[in-house]
Amino acid sequence: MQTLGGGLGGLALADVLREAARGAPLTPHFAPRAKHVIFLFMGGGPSHLDLFDPKPEIAKRAGQRPQDVQLRTERVTGGLLPSPFKFKAHGASGIEVSELLPRLSTCVDDLCVIRSLHGVNPNHAPAANHLFSGRIDQIHPSLGAWVSYGLGHENDALPGFISIKNGDTASRYVRNGYLPGQNQATPIDPRTDVAANMIRHLRNSTLDTARQAEQLDFLRTLNEQHRRQRPGDSALNARMQATETAYQMQFAAGAALDLASETRATRAMYGEGWFANGCLVARRLIERGVRYVHLEQGNWDHHEKISSNIRRMAAEIDQPIQALLVDLKQRGLLDETLVVWGGEFGRTPVSENGDGRDHNHYGFTMWLAGGGVKGGQVYGATDDFGFKAVENRVSVHDLHATILHLLGIDHERLTYRYSGRDFRLTDVSGEVVKAILA
Repeated sequence: MQTLGGGLGGLALADVLREAARGAPLTPHFAPRAKHVIFLFMGGGPSHLDLFDPKPEIAKRAGQRPQDVQLRTERVTGGLLPSPFKFKAHGASGIEVSELLPRLSTCVDDLCVIRSLHGVNPNHAPAANHLFSGRIDQIHPSLGAWVSYGLGHENDALPGFISIKNGDTASRYVRNGYLPGQNQATPIDPRTDVAANMIRHLRNSTLDTARQAEQLDFLRTLNEQHRRQRPGDSALNARMQATETAYQMQFAAGAALDLASETRATRAMYGEGWFANGCLVARRLIERGVRYVHLEQGNWDHHEKISSNIRRMAAEIDQPIQALLVDLKQRGLLDETLVVWGGEFGRTPVSENGDGRDHNHYGFTMWLAGGGVKGGQVYGATDDFGFKAVENRVSVHDLHATILHLLGIDHERLTYRYSGRDFRLTDVSGEVVKAILA
């Protein structure tokens, strides 16, 4: 194993880069607490005020518009809009969670609920870009790509970075940017139980296994000759690695995605639907060594009819996420797997369209579980109305620095030279939130 940026372990830089291009595991900067990440991305901006951040003051002053809520929003908003949902303390920690999440509430003692996240932009695409790449524009690598690049692969037969969403194309927020091509996410479509239908062209319809192996050996010989004439060509290295991985994935991915091999009890625990399948697939991938799984659930953008829309969305995720946490814990995987939940921003405490909430990047909630995080705690706070983070504020760069730290990576040392300068995920800021570490 080689050492990533900051110490090359005595190997020539060219040798390190060559091994990294092949996806070989790299030694972290320090002992990691987590080996894998499952990021549950709730695209659109879930309302923290209706899920994880109770604000009784809003109910007391419903319809009013006090000075503290005179913050600029994307759209015209009205007075304070109370949540129609009850909050209740759960677990030994007594963390309050909305009635919308009765199953997930049973896992609060494993959650670190951060109520003081804040972003930089109130628009979906720039905010989501910022959440996953640390910048609002679309050219930079995503968090998963950085993790894949920094740590390499544990299982050469599977990609190190996988994107799961409702459809057969990868999320817009899982790009490799200027990192080598093998750090791009592989898309999986969990709308089916059949492995061959989750990844396009998983099976070769024209050649049997033996003929494919012969073809790959011949192609490998030609590619090696080609590569010797073009040293340092990361695009070529990535394409060669992709060919090798694609061949092995016919067998490894088929087994990893075979949901029919799960017991009836396990399938019932996760429930039905594509998101339930996605959570189960995420667990199966993690236990087979995949570094980073991005599972994306959209439709959280509730500018109107939030009371009915968020109820429907919460019902879709409640059982599967509870099952994922319980399943990981039962299998001894939660300690080494960091689970992250959240959207690109939250919602406003003031109303829009009567019964909706506008985008709110000033203060919102995310939670982390497992992977070296101290469970059963609430960190940070928003103001009395849940509009702005005011206590123990956590920026997106701080979140990134903390996630990398849990994986054994110093965020200031994980860099990639591009266009004449060294880039990193956290740009020029970011502090590890040490108070949430176990």
